Amino acid sequence: MTRVLIVDDHLLVRTGIHRILTDTDGIEVVAQAETGEEAIQLARELQPDIILMDVKMPGIGGVEATRRLHHSCPDIAVIGLTANGDHVSVTRLLKAGAKGYLTKGTSYEEVIRAIRLVAAGHEYIDPTLASGMIVRKPEAQDNPFEQLSEREMQVAMMIVNCRKAQEIADCLFVSPRTVNTYRYRIFEKLDVRNDVELTHLAMRHKLIDVFETLG
Repeated sequence: MTRVLIVDDHLLVRTGIHRILTDTDGIEVVAQAETGEEAIQLARELQPDIILMDVKMPGIGGVEATRRLHHSCPDIAVIGLTANGDHVSVTRLLKAGAKGYLTKGTSYEEVIRAIRLVAAGHEYIDPTLASGMIVRKPEAQDNPFEQLSEREMQVAMMIVNCRKAQEIADCLFVSPRTVNTYRYRIFEKLDVRNDVELTHLAMRHKLIDVFETLG
């Protein structure tokens, strides 16, 4: 029996996946979580075999949660879930230790197939993402976000999602002054002057879309 933890900040998504997996032989959903922080806590308590991890969530997000779980619970395999499979997010999640990556537009049959393959010790990348990564690989270096560190990328995504410095500081357990230092470095590396320009740049490189920025 493969034990699965579903992590997504949208109840509808979690409920839909849960319903399908519950009716699937050989798979048991042990819990649901809506943040990366909650995912880490539940993973340590329940020790699932697989975590279906939403990439973009409030708080530390899926990439940072995956990185922490990879170090503290290396036997738990993470499969990332994303609404739009931009190659930056794919690359960062895989570097953080994920064993698979799926888009939310994939079929439920493919989700089940991915879970079974990863549970058997294989890696799995959604075919549409894999082909996209191959096609776009030569131009990947043209994406300015590639030069950001993991923490800088984390702060940048919080900024474009309208999080205030104090909120970011509380989430990352740092001071607001440290957050502002990260902000300065991000602006300098990406050659932007303010949060609006940063948001437009993130949208241009498909790290977010207009619907995310509107909440």
